Amino acid sequence: MKKFIGIILASAMVLSLAACGSTGTAPAAQKSEPAAAASASAAASAPAEAETNQAAADVKIGVILVGDETEGYTAAHMEGIKAAMAANGIPDANVLWKYKVEENSDCYDAAVDLYASGCRLILANSYGHQTYMDQAAAEFSDATFLSMTGDFAAVSGKPNLKNAFTKVYESRYVAGVVAGLKLQELIDAGELTADKYPNSFDKDGNIKIGYVGAFNYAEVVSGYTAFYLGIKSIVENVAMEVKYTQSWFDIDKEAATAQALVANGCVIIGQHADSTGAPAMCEKLSGEGSLCFSVGYNVDMLATAPSVALTSATNNWAIYYTYAFKAFLAGEDIAVDWADGYAADAVAITDLGPACAEGTKEKVDEVIAGIKSGDIHVFDVSTFTVEGKNIDSAMIDTSYYDWSTGSPVLVYEGPEVEAVQDGYFSESTIRSAPYFALRIDGITEDAD
Repeated sequence: MKKFIGIILASAMVLSLAACGSTGTAPAAQKSEPAAAASASAAASAPAEAETNQAAADVKIGVILVGDETEGYTAAHMEGIKAAMAANGIPDANVLWKYKVEENSDCYDAAVDLYASGCRLILANSYGHQTYMDQAAAEFSDATFLSMTGDFAAVSGKPNLKNAFTKVYESRYVAGVVAGLKLQELIDAGELTADKYPNSFDKDGNIKIGYVGAFNYAEVVSGYTAFYLGIKSIVENVAMEVKYTQSWFDIDKEAATAQALVANGCVIIGQHADSTGAPAMCEKLSGEGSLCFSVGYNVDMLATAPSVALTSATNNWAIYYTYAFKAFLAGEDIAVDWADGYAADAVAITDLGPACAEGTKEKVDEVIAGIKSGDIHVFDVSTFTVEGKNIDSAMIDTSYYDWSTGSPVLVYEGPEVEAVQDGYFSESTIRSAPYFALRIDGITEDAD
């Protein structure tokens, strides 16, 4: 889920709670299709190969992007699409690109133009594009529309509308582990103490960490919670403050927000925002004597913050796009809701920075192996509380509501589904887009 104008996803979700990290298991169809799409049969006949090659030469794919290569989120999608084109033998001339398409009727107009240009597979990479892709899918039933990070394809009743998202919360958890190891190193060295940095500890003795968030949607809440739990798996006494910029990409706002968090005493600054603003500010403040380190998103931040960047959580969109393009070329149906993470190498963290604690790589490898095997679940309900209580139930309303008028209007009705399974909140399995919107203890949002 990405950009969003006028429709508030978090409000569209109803969570009912009852008191009492490779990953949560995806539905079989979701898990098997990407794997099948990633490998071609060695026994394929020559005619079949010729047919595939001809299909690749004839196909036209339309790409609608909210940004361009200068914006990390879109750059990651572009890289994934180009890798998928190469993997499937699709010529550059067969892919038509639309850059900086806003999340309004411009998206519908772009989809119509791409369809008129012969594109029969059309994708958009931002959440706010979804309603306009839905409109186009209703009009052009002979084309397939991929609304990336969207959330209502499965309940829309349109067989040609698809959603996909990665389980990036897994890599955010691992990035949190990296940050936790850095905190532990500072503690063990006697560098991070209440005597030396009194402003970096709250009244309960918890070490302060900060997070630059774009909006308070479930995607962001899911991500920052995973990051916090990753840190907490290493250092128990931490408290996190989240501040929102109300923008996905605003270098100045992200820098100013990071500056405010460091001024509040935060030692680690994570982010779910698309620019280099926060890491650059951390680098500047560190050079001026502040104790602060950065964990980025989407891209490696070492060029921006060589002294303080630890790593970034990132997506490998090539995994999904390679699968989707291959399925389309073969005339196969693309999964209506696709989600995968470390199990398919669809998520990762970027290179570890020189500021990382000794032994970080070994611990990261151990945690990733645990996520892949299912021994580690990011949202293990025994590791957090909500209002002082553990939860054993969280019902997710999969209906889609239009909040653009300020009051919810039901657009597509879906069932309520239990998200807590086998002792953990199972994220991105009911649908691909995140729906973890619980506010757990230890995290505050937009505190004064």
